[in-house]
Amino acid sequence: MENVLRPLIVIGGSVVLALVVGWLADRLLRRADARDRETPLWGLLRRCRIPLNVVMLTAILRGSYDQIKWRPVQEHDAGLGRFLTLVLIGASSWLVVRIATAVVESSYTRYATSTRDPARVRRVRTQVTLIQRVVSAIVMVVAIAAMLLTFPAMRAAGASLLASAGIVGVVAGVAAQSTLGNLFAGLQIAFGDVVRLGDTVVVEGEWGVVEEITLTYLAVRTWDERRLTMPVSYFTSKPFQNWSRGGVQMTGTVFFHLDHSAPIPLMREQLAVILKECPAWDGRDFSLAVTDTTPSTIQVRAVVTAKDADDIWTVRVTVREQLVAWLYEEHPYALPRITTQDRPSTPLPSPAVEDRRP
Repeated sequence: MENVLRPLIVIGGSVVLALVVGWLADRLLRRADARDRETPLWGLLRRCRIPLNVVMLTAILRGSYDQIKWRPVQEHDAGLGRFLTLVLIGASSWLVVRIATAVVESSYTRYATSTRDPARVRRVRTQVTLIQRVVSAIVMVVAIAAMLLTFPAMRAAGASLLASAGIVGVVAGVAAQSTLGNLFAGLQIAFGDVVRLGDTVVVEGEWGVVEEITLTYLAVRTWDERRLTMPVSYFTSKPFQNWSRGGVQMTGTVFFHLDHSAPIPLMREQLAVILKECPAWDGRDFSLAVTDTTPSTIQVRAVVTAKDADDIWTVRVTVREQLVAWLYEEHPYALPRITTQDRPSTPLPSPAVEDRRP
């Protein structure tokens, strides 16, 4: 009877104790969150309840499993202890990552709510995201190393590995040159403010918005919902257009090729009417002027403004569409004409023939 009750008491008591500790921690965090609504940290820390329960349960079982006094457990004592140690290391790294994520997200949320500059908020968001990924990568590497050191064979090989670390480091650096370059480029982007999440960029002739930045690659979402995945080293070694640099307000141009008789003053008045009815126009400025001329046409440029890249695209296409329609309906003579009349088939008389006429 004791062989049955002892395992049930040890395992059941460990589970109950772990659940009680997790429940008490969640209760305290809930009260702290209700008392201080302006600090989102307490609410974010409540997401750590599951890894905390796993850590507590594994730690309790790791310290009390030898008290079970059960033959299968005693026969596999070393293997069971190593397994619980591995689970404890993995769960502890999971808990550390969750806590670090909660602290970083809380800091970013408080900064975003107290800052009115969208550009600075996007910059901090980019830095926070990359810092979070770096912390997660470091914790993962340390956890894997700790798991490997629990095996006697790996512990014995540690001295030889440390002795050859210099040669291995040189070989790994040469082999992973591209990866390391992208890694350092990602850190340079995060803290050098080269490009941020939400920036509007033009890369390789493609217009899009920066959607994701990692330590190795950067994803740009184009206007037609495609994703351009590029190494982050591209943005530190090649030129690209960043329309959100220094502010999100933008100025756009619309060009028209018209006849010389185009009514420029009336077009300027009609442009003002079109912009007043366009919700995407921010009301800052507009203009219309003749910027070039050719023997057959003139080039008219309309300049408009908007609060961001998406709205400037809407304003440009609206002005182009409605102004061309207005010219076609009200002033069709202003549109460029192409001469299709054939030349006369009979040749003109030469001067000598005209001289012989009476």
